[in-house]
Parts: sequence; structure tokens; C-alpha cells
Amino acid sequence: MSQEKTFAVLEPLVMAISARALFDMEKENAVFEEYGLKAYREYQSDNENQVLSRGSAFHLVSGLLQFNEMVKDGEEKLVKVIIMSNNSPDLSLRIFKSIEHYDLDINQAVFSSGAPLHSYFSSFNVDLFLSRSDAEVSAAINNGIAAAVLYSPPQGFSPHKDEVRIAFDGDAVLFSEEAEKIYKEHGLDAFIAHERLKAKQPLPAGPFAKLLKTLATLQKRKGIGRQKLQLALVTARDNATHERVIRTFREWNIHIDQAFFLGGMPKDKVLQEFKPHIFFDDQETHAMPASKVAPAGRVPYRRIELNPK
Repeated sequence: MSQEKTFAVLEPLVMAISARALFDMEKENAVFEEYGLKAYREYQSDNENQVLSRGSAFHLVSGLLQFNEMVKDGEEKLVKVIIMSNNSPDLSLRIFKSIEHYDLDINQAVFSSGAPLHSYFSSFNVDLFLSRSDAEVSAAINNGIAAAVLYSPPQGFSPHKDEVRIAFDGDAVLFSEEAEKIYKEHGLDAFIAHERLKAKQPLPAGPFAKLLKTLATLQKRKGIGRQKLQLALVTARDNATHERVIRTFREWNIHIDQAFFLGGMPKDKVLQEFKPHIFFDDQETHAMPASKVAPAGRVPYRRIELNPK
């Protein structure tokens, strides 16, 4: 059985996002961490009518939501976004007012008053969860949801206006950590030998494989295409180990629009030129520098079996 058949494609694309990922709430979070919950509540109440600034995931969310404009009346939306926040319902007004100010097509939300959010993912059929919380993101990954911890938004970032661009690292993001683990434990030569030996064998799926499939299916919708949605691979692999990657995409029946095999070169310069709406990587050494030039998220890897026997 090909791996392409193992993915359950969910439509619409469902994204759950924390308020801190959608909006820049670092000042508010600093108040909470330094002075506590009471001071935080008072600050939010005093600034209830102040619109929040754009956060790291804002451009991704607003860009994807634009695809709903091509849906006819009565048809299901292509993209759904749910706010999932640890805030109490009483503090939701500023968030909703900011959503309205930016004219974002978001009408679902969870405000848990500090209770864990991950138990609600299955209720909403979530495909992707973005947050500033390591604990919540790790819980999502452990429950089989593609998820990433976002960094602070890059200063002065301006995405492409006519298309949404999403970039992924390969090993431990789109693919399993199998090959990366060999590199870490046995070195570069062993990694190259292993990948050449298995060049014609598709890589096992990683935590973002299903999301990539869903995005690739969305890209094929009439009116979207490569002109409005670009998917890219940005990997430390080089030409010596690229064959297995290409054959894996073929097996998954996925067309990657751009691929960068950097051979260990820093990724930030390529990303600065590509200007993705978001970039996903599992390593802090790549994700942190990337976050200075484009919105970026770190994926805390957990092995997920997507093809159980």
C-alpha cells in the first residue's frame, strides 16, 4: 500500500491558534509574568478598546482565510480558524474586537481559563495548532496534531501580497526523525550511506506530513493553484541525500513548488528571500535565526505512527 493512501484528508483546513500567536501580546504577557493574574486582568480591562498588533501567525491566518472568498454561498469554507486561549471568557472582548478590526473571518473560539486546550482538538478536527506555549504544543504533537511553538514576530516583515507561502524543514518535521537520528548518533558519513542505501524507499511520515497533504489538496482547488499557495522545502540535506526526499514526495503524490537543499548552510538568508508566511523547523539553531527574517515555529518532535497495521 502506498503511503499516499494512508492520509485522511480533512476539508476544510482547520487551524487552531492561540491569541498570543495571532496577535502580539508580549507586553500583556510580561505584565502577567511579573505582576500576576490580577494585574494582567486589570491591564486587559483597562485596554479593552485598544486593538492588538499583528502577531507571528497573523499574515498566515489572514492569507489563508482569503481563500474563503472564492467559496459560493452554501458551500463549506475552505479554511476555518479557531482561537484557543488560556484566557478567561471575561478577557475575550479585546481579542474579538481586534479580530473584527482586522476583518478576520474567525467565528469560533475556546477560552479555557487556564485549563489544558489539547482535549478540545478532536472536537474541532484540528489540522494545525500554533501557540507560544511549549506545553500546549507538545501536548498537541503527542495527540497527533501538527503543532509549533511560535517566536516573536519579525520586525518589518512584509509577506507576498498575492500568494501564501509556507516553508517546511524535512527531517523530524515532514518526515520522521529516522534519518536525522542516524546523523546525530553516527555522523555525516553514516547518514549519507544510510540515505543512499534507502534512496528508493520513501521516508516515514513525520508530524507535519498530513498537514502538507491537506495543503497540497487545498492548492489543487480551482482558483488557488501555485499562483496563490506556494509550498517549499528548506532542508539541511544536500545533493548526496536528496533522491529519497524527491521519491517520498512522489509516493505521497505531492508537488513541492520550491526546494532548497542547503547542505548545512544557514537557512535564514534563503528564507529572507523566499519570504514565507511561516517556516517550520524542529531545531532551535535553525528556527531562531529564521524568526528574525520571517514568522517561524519550532516543532517539538515526537514519533507518530500514521500507517498503523
